[in-house]
Amino acid sequence: MIWCAGWRLAAAVSEAGGLGTLGAGSMYPEVLRAQIHKVQGATAKPFAVNLPLLYPSIEEHLQTCVDLQVPVVITSAGNPSLHTMRLKEAGIKVLHVVSSAKFALNAQAAGVDAVIAEGFEAGGHNGREETTTLVLVPSVCDAVEIPVVAAGGISDGRSMAAALVLGADAVQMGSRYVATQESSAHEAFKSEVVKAGEGATTLTLKELTPVRLLHNPFYQEVLEAYHRGASRDELERILGRGRAKKGMFEGNLAEGELEIGQVASRISDLPSAFALTQEIHDSAIQILAS
Repeated sequence: MIWCAGWRLAAAVSEAGGLGTLGAGSMYPEVLRAQIHKVQGATAKPFAVNLPLLYPSIEEHLQTCVDLQVPVVITSAGNPSLHTMRLKEAGIKVLHVVSSAKFALNAQAAGVDAVIAEGFEAGGHNGREETTTLVLVPSVCDAVEIPVVAAGGISDGRSMAAALVLGADAVQMGSRYVATQESSAHEAFKSEVVKAGEGATTLTLKELTPVRLLHNPFYQEVLEAYHRGASRDELERILGRGRAKKGMFEGNLAEGELEIGQVASRISDLPSAFALTQEIHDSAIQILAS
């Protein structure tokens, strides 16, 4: 959710009864601090900050979360044993994103409060195992004793109910919330998500960091590089810097990296995040009751 999950989206989801989340991976330290203050000014309800551990400003981000008493931190893309205890000692709940039962057990051993089992369908940076949510969630639930949050391909009450039946205690949704009024994504990117059809995304760039992309001219450039046997160094040059910002935040649909999940093909509108959250919750409860 980098470039898509700013304070307006986080506050709206929390106000509706979900756990709104700031995507800190796209933020400089001073920006994250300002965003947290804005969330705190907009809602008194709990919210989270997502911290990809591979980002260069991770130490400053961690200290900001401690200083500003962020209730929940979601870590991803790194070793949870490095920072979990520091956060927990500050009274922060810690969740860690995993793509396998093995990683879930490692996260549990590191002391996290819950794991987020994210399947192959998910958008943005993903696991290399390509395990689908339908397979991953029950496998992780069987492996660990801590709560499990399901992620990847979840967009409505039906898919939320299905995840809970698989054994999950909660769900995490990213792609569905990109296409909301409060999302900080560029309107042009939101429109591309709404227009996406079946087969419009592919998980690629596994040699660098696996990412699921909408098929646009930049993706075609990557695809052509693979066809001619491009090296890792060449792929890094093609990716360059700031591709995700260019596409998702600035709306350059030709040269930008457009990260989104497979579920984009099921998104057809741009509701408010508040209304969407309540609709998904109420629908899931009704389905489970029947």
